[in-house]
Amino acid sequence: MTIPQLTCIITIMKSNNPKLFIFTGPSGVGKGTILADFFKKSDHKIVYSISNTTRSPRDGEINGMHYFFVSKDEFEKLIEENAFLEYAKYSENYYGTNKNFVEGKIKEGKSVLLEIELQGALQVMEKCPEAISIFIKPPTFEELEKRLRGRHTESEEMISKRLKAARDELANANKFKYVIENDIVDRAVDELIEVYLKETR
Repeated sequence: MTIPQLTCIITIMKSNNPKLFIFTGPSGVGKGTILADFFKKSDHKIVYSISNTTRSPRDGEINGMHYFFVSKDEFEKLIEENAFLEYAKYSENYYGTNKNFVEGKIKEGKSVLLEIELQGALQVMEKCPEAISIFIKPPTFEELEKRLRGRHTESEEMISKRLKAARDELANANKFKYVIENDIVDRAVDELIEVYLKETR
């Protein structure tokens, strides 16, 4: 049976109660650190959706584990094939959520967490209003800038672009069901666990 849209899958699999979680926030806010701790403590009934991206891997990132790293030509071919639940271009790179991956996990009755950029998050929230949307924010904008510069992975031009994008992203935080401040990582992880347990009971 072919199910073209995620909303249909959620309706069909309602008896198994899978949930779609949307997780986003500005670059440098600590999303990866929070999720690493969250999944260590999870009950394995939720899986991380591995996105496709055209950006280069950062130190420690593994293809097929953190992202599927593809070329721009490969990504644009997938767009033509309508392979994405959502996709966006952010800081000159494409990011996209492969529909087959998400649909497969939902059909198995597992919850799925999408860690995606704001543009993609808003796309999925519009298509799937039943999804649980979570926004991670920094304690202050100044702290976010400090974290971005502390990574020493990008040029000054790229940092400026990310900071400009961050201002726009923070202005959209009120569109999300949950907003978690990443001041202390352990506390942010605990809040995310609370959200997960509340929404999957």
